[in-house]
Amino acid sequence: MAQTAPIVTYSGHQHLRQRLVLSILSGKPVRIDAIRSEDKNPGLRDYEVSLLRLLEKATNGTSIEISVTGTTILLKPGIILGGPVTHDCPLSRSVGYFLEPLVMLAPFSKKPFQLTLRGITTDDSDLSVDLIRTVTLPHLQLFGVSDGLELRIKKRGAPPEGGGEVQFICPIIKQPKTLNFVDPGKVKRIRGIAHAVRVSPQFSSRMIDSGRSVLNRYIPDIYLYSDVYKGDESGRSPGYALSLLAESTTSAIHCSEAVSKPGGTPEDVALLASRALLSEIRRGGCVDRKHQSLVLLMMVLGSEDVGRCRMGEPTARTIQFLRDVRSFFGTSFKIVSANPSDPSCTELLYSCYGTGYVNVNRTLA
Repeated sequence: MAQTAPIVTYSGHQHLRQRLVLSILSGKPVRIDAIRSEDKNPGLRDYEVSLLRLLEKATNGTSIEISVTGTTILLKPGIILGGPVTHDCPLSRSVGYFLEPLVMLAPFSKKPFQLTLRGITTDDSDLSVDLIRTVTLPHLQLFGVSDGLELRIKKRGAPPEGGGEVQFICPIIKQPKTLNFVDPGKVKRIRGIAHAVRVSPQFSSRMIDSGRSVLNRYIPDIYLYSDVYKGDESGRSPGYALSLLAESTTSAIHCSEAVSKPGGTPEDVALLASRALLSEIRRGGCVDRKHQSLVLLMMVLGSEDVGRCRMGEPTARTIQFLRDVRSFFGTSFKIVSANPSDPSCTELLYSCYGTGYVNVNRTLA
């Protein structure tokens, strides 16, 4: 009988998604206890249970045990199956919450993923589907996941009622390429998508004008698209948002977004997004803060060679991710200042030795 891998144990509800992803990729079971045990409403939330169900659909042979109170889970990973999967996301979190972990798993499945998710497409706590399409997917392309990789936004859904639908199609790869991305380059263009659903179409043009008023002082090459969805495709609730991304000469991408608030104006949304983009650019590096853990994970899974990437300071989530990677894969990163001669430089150079992870789930053609 095959020896079972030792169980990795954690406490608390934070960083649940990345721990489940690392468990499935490494094949090590994970046990998470004390999930909101001190809370007035203890245990897993509906969106966390929904994520576990989605992972169960997308894999084969994964067993998930949840305690009666919902404060402890034990996940024994199976193989990533892929193929067509449809899932209805609860309205407490947006589709981005569920899509982010699956983007990490999809390239290593047995069959190419065709994932359809329904629910809220844009909210202020997770990545919106626009940013996943325009920023997350190009980051995957750095590692050789490119042919047929796409995210289609069939319907938009603003909170609280949702009603949106997205389709994620991802090819499979044998092994991620080794990354060597150390030149952030200079910002050459800014692109953005303003969308307004079930409100006056003027709202998106007001966001575009207001966003331009801030960004034009920085760089002249700005193109903000107005994305209009009508009728049934616009979901069940009114809302509008602006997603921005800045691309550099070396294809480094930084992004930001802002979502409508009740009682707010389109101008407020645009100013918030534009200022967030400028502060993101100021932090520097080749990868923006929301995508640090995706890039670091792919570096760990790369071929047995040294991968290097220049990024800004790690966020609290990234720091915890690096610790979790060490407990699942045993890989540590060497992190040094990108410019040791300049004491004011906040950018860091992350390098690690890839584990040589090979997609064993892949059907042999």
